[in-house]
Amino acid sequence: MGHADEAAGDRRADARPEDAGRQDAVASGTGDGRSSAGQGNSAGQGSSAGQGSSAGQGSGDRGGSGDGPDSPAVLSLRHVSKSFGAVRAVIDGSIELRAGEAHALLGENGAGKSTMVKILAGVHQPDSGTVLVNGQPTVLHGPAGAIGAGLAIIYQEPTLFPDLSVAENIFMGRQPLRRGRRIDGREMTTEADALFARLGVRIDPGRIARGLSIADQQLVEIAKALSLDARVIVMDEPTAALSAVEVARLFDVIKALRAGGTAVLFISHRLEEVFAICQTVTVMRDGRHVLTSTLTGLTAGDLVRAMVGRDMPERIPGERGAPGEVRLTVQRLTREGVFTDVSFEVRAGEIVALSGLVGAGRSEVARAVFGIDRYDAGAVTAGGHKLRKASPTAAMTAGIGLVPEDRRQQGLVMEMSIQQNVALASLSTLRRAGIIRASAEHSFAADWAVRLSVKYGRLTDPVSMLSGGNQQKVVLAKWLGRRPSILIVDEPTRGIDVGTKADVHNLLDRLAGDGIAILMISSELPEVLRLADRILVMREGRLVAEFTQADASEEGIMAAATGQLEAEAR
Repeated sequence: MGHADEAAGDRRADARPEDAGRQDAVASGTGDGRSSAGQGNSAGQGSSAGQGSSAGQGSGDRGGSGDGPDSPAVLSLRHVSKSFGAVRAVIDGSIELRAGEAHALLGENGAGKSTMVKILAGVHQPDSGTVLVNGQPTVLHGPAGAIGAGLAIIYQEPTLFPDLSVAENIFMGRQPLRRGRRIDGREMTTEADALFARLGVRIDPGRIARGLSIADQQLVEIAKALSLDARVIVMDEPTAALSAVEVARLFDVIKALRAGGTAVLFISHRLEEVFAICQTVTVMRDGRHVLTSTLTGLTAGDLVRAMVGRDMPERIPGERGAPGEVRLTVQRLTREGVFTDVSFEVRAGEIVALSGLVGAGRSEVARAVFGIDRYDAGAVTAGGHKLRKASPTAAMTAGIGLVPEDRRQQGLVMEMSIQQNVALASLSTLRRAGIIRASAEHSFAADWAVRLSVKYGRLTDPVSMLSGGNQQKVVLAKWLGRRPSILIVDEPTRGIDVGTKADVHNLLDRLAGDGIAILMISSELPEVLRLADRILVMREGRLVAEFTQADASEEGIMAAATGQLEAEAR
C-alpha cells in the first residue's frame, strides 16, 4: 500500500494503551515486545471482520530449543528506514528474531516487508537504524555478508542450477576436496544425506535438480542454509506454490529447524498458516512497525485490523451517474494453474476494481482479457462481440486499451521520444499515404500532453528523461489517443508521487464520467475505495468476493483476500 508519512503514534491510534507500550518497547529495543497469553491484540476496535475466526485461535507448535520470551535475540532490526528516491519503502521498521522461534512478518502489499527482507539479505543497506547480530551492531555488506552473519533467504521460487545434482547445488563453491584438490563426491553426498536427515525428509543427493518440484527445491535451499550454519532462515511466501501435503511437510521441516535452535522468519498472506506454525508476529503498515506480539490470544481478525487500520480518505467527488450498458463481459475465464472460472462485467461509466494480494492472479486475468496471454477456457466479449483468444489486435479493434503494471518494460519504448510513445498506438490514424509526418505526430502528442498535464522539456526528448509519474501519464495518453471504450489500468499509480497520484485519480474519475468502462487493478486499498464503484476480490486465482462501493471496507477486502471470509463461512 502507499507509504504515508504520518507519525508512528498517529499510526497506532487504534491500539489499546498497553499494546502501544509493548510496540514502542520493541521498536526502541528497550523490551522484547512480547504480550502474555491473551494480551496480544493491538489491532484496535470497531470492526467485526475476521473476529472469532477459528483459524485465529491460539498459535503454532510451542516446542523447540530456545523458544520463549527469554531466548536470545539472534537478529534485530531497530528503527531501520529505506527510501528509493521519493518513495519511502520503510519508514520505521523493527523486528527481533529469537533462537528456536518461528516469527511471522505480515502486512499488506507495499507495507515494506520485501524491503525489510532485502535489508536482511544484504541487498539493500538501510538509510538509518541499526542491524544487530547476536546483539552486536553489524553492517551486512551484500548477500555474502548476510550469509557470513548466519542469515539465509529462501525465496518463493528457488534458483538452483538445473543441470547440477542436489548435492552439488548445496555445496556450490564449497565442495569438499580430496588429495590433489579433486572434489570428493562421496563426502558431499554423505553430508547432504545428513542434512536431509536433520530435516526429516528424503531427497536423493545425486538427483539432477532439473525437474524437482518447487517444494523439493525449497528443501534443497534449506539444506544449503544448514550447511552454511545459518542461525536465521527467512522464508518469503514459501507455501504459495505448494500443495497441502507439501505445506505439511514444510511445516515439519520448520519444526525441525526450531528444535535445532534456528530462528525462522515466515512471511505469508495465509493467516491460517501463520497461526499453525508461528509463535510470534510482527505487523507492518505503510512502512512502519505497528505490532509485535505472541500469537496466543490473537485472532485472524485482530491481525487483519492491524494490517489495514488507517484513516480512510474520502472518495473523490464526481458527477458520475448510474452505469450504462455492459461494455466488457468475462465469462468463466480459466488458465490452468493461474486463474479459474473468473466471471464479471464492466459497464459504461463504471470503475470496477480487481483487488487481492500479490500473486492472486489479477494481472494475469487482465493480460488474458487483452489477448497478451492465452487462456484455456471461457470467453471475453467487448461491445457485444466475442474476442479471439490471444489477439491484442482484436482487443484494440474492439476498443480496449491496456495500461500495464510495468510501464518501463511493457508500456513504453524508453529509447524513443515522448511524442513517438504517445503516438505509438495511433499510427494508423496519423498515417497519410503510408507516411507519418513528424509534424502530425508532434501535434497529436502536444494535444494529449496538455490534456494530461505532462511535465516535459521537449516532446522530442527521450521518454526516459521524464519522472515516473509523467511516464505514467504518457502511457495513459498513448491509449486515450485511441478513444477507447474500455480501459484496463494495472497499478495506475505505482511508484509515483502524491501530487501526480491525485492527477491520475482525477483523470480516471473523469474518464468514467465520460462513459468509459474502466477495469482497475490496484494493490492500494485506499485507491480502490476512493475510485471503484464495485470491487472484486481475487484469492489464489479465483474470485472470492464482490463489494459495492457503499459496502466495501479495507478490513472486509483484506478478510476476503486472506481467506478469512471463507474460513468464517465454514
